[in-house]
Amino acid sequence: MKKMITMILAAGVLISCDDESKKTESVAVNYPETKKVDTVTDYFGTEVKDPYRWLEDDRSEETENWVEAQNEVTFGYLEQIPYRDKLKERLTQLWDYEKLGAPFTEGDYIYFFKNDGLQNQSVLYRKKGEDAEPKVFLDPNKFSEDGTTSLAGMSFSEDGKKVAYAISEGGSDWRKVIVMNAENRKLLGDTIKDVKFSGLSWKGNEGFYYSSYDKPDGSELSAKTDQHKLYYHMLGTDQSEDKVIFGDTEEQKRRYVGGNVTEDNRFLIISARNSTSGGELYLMDLTKQNPKLVPILDDFDTDSYVIDNDGSKLYIVTNLGAPNRRIVTVDASNPTPENWEDFIPETEHVLSPSTGGGYFFAEYMVDAISQVKQYDYEGNLVREVELPGIGSAGGFNAKKDEDVLYYSFTNYVTPGTIYKYNIEEGTSEVYNKPNIDFNPEDYESKQVFYNSKDGTKVPMIITYKKGTEMNGKNPTILYGYGGFNVSLTPGFSTAMSVWLEQGGIYAVPNLRGGGEYGKEWHDAGTKLNKQNVFDDFIAAAEYLIENNYTSSEYLAVRGGSNGGLLVGATMTQRPDLMKVALPAVGVMDMLRYHTFTAGAGWAYDYGTAEDSKEMFEYLYGYSPVHNIKEGVEYPATLVTTGDHDDRVVPAHSFKFAAELQEKQAGDEPVLIRIETKAGHGAGKPTSMIIEEYADIFGFTLYNMGFESLPREKTKEIKG
Repeated sequence: MKKMITMILAAGVLISCDDESKKTESVAVNYPETKKVDTVTDYFGTEVKDPYRWLEDDRSEETENWVEAQNEVTFGYLEQIPYRDKLKERLTQLWDYEKLGAPFTEGDYIYFFKNDGLQNQSVLYRKKGEDAEPKVFLDPNKFSEDGTTSLAGMSFSEDGKKVAYAISEGGSDWRKVIVMNAENRKLLGDTIKDVKFSGLSWKGNEGFYYSSYDKPDGSELSAKTDQHKLYYHMLGTDQSEDKVIFGDTEEQKRRYVGGNVTEDNRFLIISARNSTSGGELYLMDLTKQNPKLVPILDDFDTDSYVIDNDGSKLYIVTNLGAPNRRIVTVDASNPTPENWEDFIPETEHVLSPSTGGGYFFAEYMVDAISQVKQYDYEGNLVREVELPGIGSAGGFNAKKDEDVLYYSFTNYVTPGTIYKYNIEEGTSEVYNKPNIDFNPEDYESKQVFYNSKDGTKVPMIITYKKGTEMNGKNPTILYGYGGFNVSLTPGFSTAMSVWLEQGGIYAVPNLRGGGEYGKEWHDAGTKLNKQNVFDDFIAAAEYLIENNYTSSEYLAVRGGSNGGLLVGATMTQRPDLMKVALPAVGVMDMLRYHTFTAGAGWAYDYGTAEDSKEMFEYLYGYSPVHNIKEGVEYPATLVTTGDHDDRVVPAHSFKFAAELQEKQAGDEPVLIRIETKAGHGAGKPTSMIIEEYADIFGFTLYNMGFESLPREKTKEIKG
């Protein structure tokens, strides 16, 4: 169904089309024709139409042509926004500062990542000693001409003389692992192909463990992958000789399998899951000949992992019997839960621990704000770490024999700063503070608590320029996620600082489904409780409107992946609530998500349409693709995705955009911006990120009625 958006171009700006004195030649933008195919699926007696299912075929010429046609319309529209280039210019200026990662030691060298400012990928440097001159060790910018091949993980051998590193091409989750002699930087020829959802963990200096699936039949970007296997690669041998350690039998069929060797090289710890939450835990004693697989835990409803060991004594982080997590100890000879003893007991706050220098660092989330306590290996509290302020601290990791570690601190107005921490003395000093053209003193963040639909109290942090008048007219982005036990803690974003500069407000609520208050908070936003997440987000928007931060005419909602689902569900349930919707790489078809790639592993959070009639009806009731109605005026919508996204396949976004374009009753545009040679987000080059944010901010402000940037003090509402 063809529709038309009319944009009025005059004197380089967009103006109101109902002002006779300013009428000029209009630029008509037509949506591409999207064919409909009579495709129907029966779910428990309910026939569900799926006319755009043909767009799921990412290898077809028809789909490729559709993508090109949609991008032509979208970029044709975006190019007409008068301040698009100004936004890109300012984003580029602000992004152009040196970014330094926390240093880490491997063998005789200190390594660190650095980005000069606008490099597409950060470069790995190393130096022999703190005062030595750093030299480039690995430059991912040379992996490909356009910067779309990225470094996607690495692991050094025990002596630091060899390194295995993974690369991602075009943002794909399918990786290639390359092995290099770290001493002379020469490749060893051990290249492992078709690796997916994998860590890399060395067994001494001999070889390493990695995980992958058999390459699927059909499209490698969308075909289902559900039997993960853990392999061991011995250096100097061909990949075809790699031994399967776990996952090769029907009894061991799991969707996510990982292997990690303890720092002392004594144990291989294996995790095996069917979903992103809950799973089994095993160990193998690598000091023994032909080690046996020893079960630690068989519970698909809880999460546990081995954080460290001291000889045969294991330290396990678990939420079994402790929704906010605790650390327990047990002997490896008899490691099952009935023998566990509390080491650091559960508290009222969620625990996320790490180790370094012979100590445990227990990071707690207190209403999504970091608090860190240092414990010795007997479980005694040594001290509470004094943090630089209220925000998010992370990175309290180091090897056991090190006496310093490096941690980062950030919040919504403080660029990430690295601190050097003396482990014995408990003192911190600034190691690197970024030199960015942004003054945190000009802005403020405040945490509020609001009531959701069922009375649940939900926290939200609202950030804006000091002195902002709360008159209901401030352009506002409400960002959310609400799922998979993910916690949204305060963090600085270079892109969002441009939004704040323009007088924009940025609000981030901690919705149910996240991990901010432990397993119970997570579970309260899963399966038949998923509507709680949308209700929390809607209530956040209503709070912002009721308290005059903004109004529906100036509110944009944004989220990616599971957050894209959040935006899709919210805008179809309450299209009146926002002016702009920005769903990114979203899970939009809740009846078929589990049929693509590793999507079936998300069933802990979502359930599937095949589980039961009740589950099908619940999913059908909020699935964004299936809840777009004829005759409804939806907000201006810019859907964003990547053509190489093999996590949340772009067909979700394709089908959602096609449905919206067909059924949109109002005049607001519905566009889809499809990035080529890009995936779910990780490893995306800097230049691509800047262009995308310029388009997102430009689209948002233009559709809120701004004919020029807000800080330029002129505004005219478009018709």
